[in-house]
Amino acid sequence: MNGKLDRRLVYLLVSMAVSVVLRYTFLDSSSSKVVVVAPADSIPLAEQRLDRLRRLAATVPAKEAMLKQAKADLAVREKGIIVADTGAQAQAHLLDIIHRVAASANLDARGADQLSEVRPLGADYGIVSVTESFTCGIEQLVNFLAAIHAEPEIVSTGDIHINGGNDKQKNIHVRLSLSGVVPKSLAPKKKGPGV
Repeated sequence: MNGKLDRRLVYLLVSMAVSVVLRYTFLDSSSSKVVVVAPADSIPLAEQRLDRLRRLAATVPAKEAMLKQAKADLAVREKGIIVADTGAQAQAHLLDIIHRVAASANLDARGADQLSEVRPLGADYGIVSVTESFTCGIEQLVNFLAAIHAEPEIVSTGDIHINGGNDKQKNIHVRLSLSGVVPKSLAPKKKGPGV
């Protein structure tokens, strides 16, 4: 019985050894190979990229300072824009400026002859205009125009029509249009196929 048991044990051990050798050499050869992947970047390339990013980061404070200065300059330039919610409110504000300045120049400017809708002025702004008529002396007109241009708002004269009067005081009849700069949001959107 010992001989049979020893033979069985030898067959069992040999079959186990053969199965282990077969398993690790032929059956599982694809998963047993270790693949070494090359690094995506070498150390010198990573150092160059880091150096470039550091140089870019060093320019950020200067760019932020330039942006801050540009915003401050724009705020100063846009200080004279007529701020209103609608075009009609911008026209009313422009009329208030005209009446206030006219009163200080002793002119009788009572109302607008013509109000035009807000038009685009360049790509970023709009323009609102009103036309006013009054009778005055030439020196009053000169004082009025000087006072208009001294206003903090961006207001300019457009058309000026001056006709001589028939009275002894040499008064003239003046019809002038004044325009003010408003935000682009007040200008109507263009309608049509190209827009």
